[in-house]
Amino acid sequence: MDKTNDENPLKVNRRHFFSQLSVGIGSLALGSLLIPDLFKGGPKELADMPLGIPHFAPKAKRVIYLFQAGAPSQLETFDHKPTLRKRMGEDLPDSIRNGQRLTGMTSGQDKFPLMPPTVKFKQHGNSGAWVSDFFPHIAKIADDICIVRSMHTEAINHDPAITFFQTGSQISGRPSMGSWMSYGLGSENKNLPSFVVLTSRGKGNSQGLYSKLWSSGFLDSKHQGVLLRSGKDPVLYLNDPEGISRSDKRHLLDHVSSLNKMHHAETGDDEIESRIAQYEMAYRMQMSVPDVMDISKEPESIIKLYGEDCQVPGTYAANALQARRLAENGVRFIQLYHQGWDQHGNLHNEMAGQAKDVDQASAALVLDLKQRGMLEDTLVIWGGEFGRSNYCQGKFDPTNYGRDHHPRAFSIWMAGGGIKPGLNYGKTDEFGYNIIENPVHINDFHATLMHSLGLDHEQLTYKYQGRRFRLTDVAGNVIKDLLA
Repeated sequence: MDKTNDENPLKVNRRHFFSQLSVGIGSLALGSLLIPDLFKGGPKELADMPLGIPHFAPKAKRVIYLFQAGAPSQLETFDHKPTLRKRMGEDLPDSIRNGQRLTGMTSGQDKFPLMPPTVKFKQHGNSGAWVSDFFPHIAKIADDICIVRSMHTEAINHDPAITFFQTGSQISGRPSMGSWMSYGLGSENKNLPSFVVLTSRGKGNSQGLYSKLWSSGFLDSKHQGVLLRSGKDPVLYLNDPEGISRSDKRHLLDHVSSLNKMHHAETGDDEIESRIAQYEMAYRMQMSVPDVMDISKEPESIIKLYGEDCQVPGTYAANALQARRLAENGVRFIQLYHQGWDQHGNLHNEMAGQAKDVDQASAALVLDLKQRGMLEDTLVIWGGEFGRSNYCQGKFDPTNYGRDHHPRAFSIWMAGGGIKPGLNYGKTDEFGYNIIENPVHINDFHATLMHSLGLDHEQLTYKYQGRRFRLTDVAGNVIKDLLA
């Protein structure tokens, strides 16, 4: 018997109703017509909604998160600060820094000389967005994206900062964002995981990436992200060994499944059911993954749009194109990581290279989704884990400078999925150091993301060790100004 039905009789009718109609989010409009109160109710009713159904009408069905690991400088990307050029070399006023905690890399400095970017900025589109010349392709989609210049966090070092962004907590062990989606909304394709991860690496200074970033934490392991490798074998050991036919494999799986079900009947361990499901998923992925990853039938216009690098497995451009293909095939959350943005020195040259890696393909992904009519229900996010300092790290040298970590203010952009296009949101002071208008904390970002997907983040909970955990942790408000 389904234990969840015992806990909440309401789930029986709704879950059975939808399962019998074989519907997903795309059919919720029909559901709302037949059940007028489907999207109504107080906190308890929302928390008790069956999994796989949003709390209210969603704007986004899926997310493609283009994470720039290492923290790209907001001062060389989207936050234009002419004052830094006028006051180049001057010490950052104490009244601006206001005793902010520093990393061990700059805490011993006697001076904090202001350093302007060496790249130029221009305004673009009807939105008048300031974008640096490092990103000519993203500049062309200025009216399709929403730039948030007022993100902030408490984390000052990479590992806790990226963990905070991906899980809602600086401390490891909690489920990651893709797992939240998989748990809350389920899958749209039984032949592919609902949460897929792709990584690439630029030539800039890199920080490590760890599997905890796509872990399901205390959620069922079926919700964890599946890392696809570059090259001809995206998933290791996916192919059958020589001499084993597909029917042999099916026969083997059926026997293993029978044994696991017997074991589950004895122990009641839900992880055994998850293991059975994962074996079945791997079996189906043998057919689905090679087909999704094969770009040989993509037209020349698409190759030109993403750039020639999209034909090189493991590059950011190739992963961006794969992200679109995975989205088309029903993957709920596609997480890209591009390493190399940690510019403590040689910033101009390294950022130029990093930007060249990602600029064209990021813009291409937005344009490609838009031309396919998918952008309106696909949320694309671009950004890193924190910002960079407005002062030079180490000795002042305008010809070769670096920037330390800066959690107080940084920039990201989003596109599609119910986010207002052509919006420049939030503002920093003339030094680009402190936020002076519309701050957006990471918890607020998570709450807004969940809202776009039709989920009330305060009601998306999971009972673990006797306590109902909110997956986005205990803070955060939806930023309604960002919603279309």
